[in-house]
Parts: sequence; structure tokens; C-alpha cells
Amino acid sequence: MKNRKKSTAAICLLAFAVVVLSFVCLFVGSSRMTAADCVAALLKRGSAAQVRIIWNIRIPRVLAAIVAGAGLSVAGLVMQTDLNNPMASPSTLGVSNAAVFGANLSIIAFAGGFLDTGNHLSSYTVGANPYATSLVAFLFSTASILLILGLCRVRAFQPGVVVLAGIAIGSIWTAATTILQFYATDVGLSAAVVWTFGDLGRATYRTDLIMAVVVLTGVGFFLLTSWKLNALLSGDAAAKSMGVNVDLLRFLTMLFASVITAVCVSFLGVIGFVGIICPHVIKRLLGHDHRVSIPAAALSGSILLLLSDTLSRSMGGGSALPVGAITSFLGAPFFLAIIFGRKGEHDGC
Repeated sequence: MKNRKKSTAAICLLAFAVVVLSFVCLFVGSSRMTAADCVAALLKRGSAAQVRIIWNIRIPRVLAAIVAGAGLSVAGLVMQTDLNNPMASPSTLGVSNAAVFGANLSIIAFAGGFLDTGNHLSSYTVGANPYATSLVAFLFSTASILLILGLCRVRAFQPGVVVLAGIAIGSIWTAATTILQFYATDVGLSAAVVWTFGDLGRATYRTDLIMAVVVLTGVGFFLLTSWKLNALLSGDAAAKSMGVNVDLLRFLTMLFASVITAVCVSFLGVIGFVGIICPHVIKRLLGHDHRVSIPAAALSGSILLLLSDTLSRSMGGGSALPVGAITSFLGAPFFLAIIFGRKGEHDGC
């Protein structure tokens, strides 16, 4: 009972922090709007430009941070459980590598669309289609997921096999991206590189809705299978003794986690370390019970991305830095702390 109250209080506190940071994120930007101006624009009582900034730029950006942060964090948590590896993250299966290749192919070869070539600045400007780019990135991510999971089902669906297959396939996508960029023009190359930056500024209400549907579906599935994930923490043999189909559980949960990652990366670019930082913090503070850690990880992921986005717009000097750079700056020291702070004990992840 005491632990349940502690967990409930922690989740409520995290939810409150998400709400507070959402408003803080709304009020920060390069437009030099005061807090009073932001409130007025939020109520649609400010100038047309201020209302447009709040409702067409900042609110979609905040929603994207909440949804993508939650999705990437929960995906990391589930993958760490599935692979019994505290270093596992949404990029373990090469999902991000495949998305980057798909986006590069779309931008460099088709100017972000399907038919218009992008070898010149004029044709790129006319032909660019961010939704087509995201779609191609998602298709390649999905193909990579299915390929790796299919190979693991044929060979043996063991955590070590999954990790090695993910590394191998991810390397292939990275090599293909490098070759593609080598033959790109300056314009195509710069556009492709800019896409890879994790950037919430490209979010729209439509992309937020798509991400929200996928993330909510995935998180709902994880919550329904939370007791099975808890059983998996005790090892495959113990989980099987409890009636859990371990191979099917691992396949489905990793598929959902990878699809969540693919959708977020396809729309927003590569945002690293969210799926490593948040799950570790939550497990240290609240334990490994997935009935608690899943909603807590989702909220903490939203908090991290909201905070990173606020910092990116505060430090940009008139333009927002890529939020992926901020999460990497925060995540790299944390990653090293995990590696050198374990002192050889098994983490239980």
C-alpha cells in the first residue's frame, strides 16, 4: 500500500511537471513576446501574428514534444526489458538508420517527393514534400524492423541475436546513406543533412495526431501486457513457467516499440538518448514494475523533450537549435555514468 501511494504520488507529480513545462515551453521563443502577449494569443485576443505564432507554431511543437518524448521513452523501457540490456534504446534495431536512409533517398533523389528531382535549388523548392519524405522514411524503417524480426524468428529469438542483427542491418543502412550522400549535389546534401537533425519545428497538428494515435496504441498494448513484461524480468524460464509465450511477447512488444520509434523519427528526425535516460531514472526511483514504470517513463520522456526544446529555443540566439543536439548533450554524460557507475553488478534491466 505504501509503495502504491508513492508510485501514484510520483506519477501525479510527473503529470503536473508536464503541464507546467508545457506552458513554459509555450512562452519561450525568439519572437520576444511577453508572458501577457502569450496568454492573450492563447486566448486568441492578441494580434494576428501572435495568435499565429502560438497556435500554428508553438502548440504543435509542444504537443510533438509531449507525444514523441513519451513514445521514445516507453519504447526504450520496453526494449531494455525485452533484450535484458540496460543500454538498449529505440535505435537498437537500426530503426533510425533506416529512417535516415529513406529520408535521404526521398530528398536527394526525389526532392522530398516522389517524382520531382532535386538536383537544383529551383526544382528542390518546388518539389519538396515533407510528408512524402516522412512516408519514405517510415516505409524503410518498417522494412528494417520486419527484416530484423523475421531473421530473428528464423534463427532464434534471443536478445543477443536481436542486438547483433540490429547492429548489422543498421550498419548496412548507414553505409547506403553514405554512398547516397557522396553522389548528392550540394543542395540535396544540405537538405538531407538538415532533415536528420531532431527538430520539433516541423511538427503540425496532423503529424501530432498521427504520432499520438501510434504512441497511445503502443503504450496501451504495453500496459495490457505489463504483467508479462514483469514476468520477463525474472528470465525466460520463469516467464514460461507462468504461462507466458516469451517469443511471441518479445516479438510483439519489440514490433510496437519499433513502430513508435519509426513514426516519431520519420516526422521529427533523429532524437537520441530519450529512450535511455528516462527509463533508467524511473527504474532507479520507482522500481521495475511495468504497471508503474510505463506511465512514469512516458511522462518523464515528455518532460525531458519539453525541457530540451525550451533550452534549444533559449540558446539558439534567434533560432531554435535542433532538439536532438540538446538531448545528445544531456544523454552522452548520462550514458557514460551508466557504463562506469555499475561497478559490475547486474542491473536487472
